[in-house]
Amino acid sequence: MKAAIRSKYGPPDVISIEDVPVPIPKAHEILVRVYAKTVNRTDCAVLTGKPFVIQFFTGLGKPKSPTTGTDFAGVIESIGKNVTTFTVGDKVWGFNDQGLATHAQYVVISTKDII
Repeated sequence: MKAAIRSKYGPPDVISIEDVPVPIPKAHEILVRVYAKTVNRTDCAVLTGKPFVIQFFTGLGKPKSPTTGTDFAGVIESIGKNVTTFTVGDKVWGFNDQGLATHAQYVVISTKDII
C-alpha cells in the first residue's frame, strides 16, 4: 500500500510517499480501506511538531509514528478475532488528534478508539 511517511518533524517536504506492507489487525482491531482523509490544523501540528507541546503526545524530538493523518472515512476490510461490534463491509469514520496514521491506503484501528 502507499502511505505518507516521514522520519522527522518539519514542513511538508519531509514527507515521501512510500510502499509499505498492509497492516494486519490484532484481536481487537479492524483494518479499514481508507477512502477519504483530510489535512487539518492538527495534522499540520503533528507534522511540524509545533507548538512544542504537541510533541509530548506525538514523540519528543522525533515522531512516534512515521505516517501522518488524524481522521479517516472508509470501509472495513477485515476484523480481528475478538471484534464483535463491527463486520467486514461496514462504513466507518473516526478521528484522534494524536494521530492515527490515516494518510495511507489502509489503517488498523483499535475498537477501543473512537470509530
